[in-house]
Amino acid sequence: MKMALARDPARAAPMQAYMKTRQPFYGIQAKERRTIFKDCVAHHPVNDQSDYEEVVRTLWDGEHREDMYQALEVAEHFKQFRTVKSWRLYEELVHSAPHWDTLDWIAGKLVSELVLVDRPRFDKRLMVWRHDDNLWVRRASLLAHLHHGKNTNRELLGETIRLLMPEKEFFIRKAIGWVLRDFANTDPLWVIKFARQYEADLSGLSRREALKHVGDDDEL
Repeated sequence: MKMALARDPARAAPMQAYMKTRQPFYGIQAKERRTIFKDCVAHHPVNDQSDYEEVVRTLWDGEHREDMYQALEVAEHFKQFRTVKSWRLYEELVHSAPHWDTLDWIAGKLVSELVLVDRPRFDKRLMVWRHDDNLWVRRASLLAHLHHGKNTNRELLGETIRLLMPEKEFFIRKAIGWVLRDFANTDPLWVIKFARQYEADLSGLSRREALKHVGDDDEL
């Protein structure tokens, strides 16, 4: 395997330490990993849905963290397979993501796009996710609203934030601020009003992130 040949133990240890995980790294940085990926895709095309899911799952189950990154590169690269048929696969990835570095990729680039394809069906799944015992699944229920712009389900987004904002977990509070900041690019007034209405309940972190590019709610 090309990534095994490109491993760099000197970089692997710091990368593993940064992610605070027992999972080993090859020590391959993103630019080099993408070069390896492009070469592999050129020589090993993915031809159908079955191939797509098999390659993603095989890489995802690899021993090293970069194997998981390659799985997500495959999942993202083949746009023709990013359809409702892949929802089950993406949901599996959400539930088995080990940390933010993988979860954010899945939720923000794969799931968020697909939610808009069948909103009634997939909004219901997000409503289930926000009650999950797994921190990363709950975070995904927020980040799955990223990049929806004018198509954002304001009611569901607001409801999900209100449900999760009592949590003291950093990664939930950060996600709340992130998704609000993203939506502020489309509807800053909605975000400012929301931050004002729930000022006593939003964490300082969430509020700062939400209003980072729109100013303080005193400007209303």
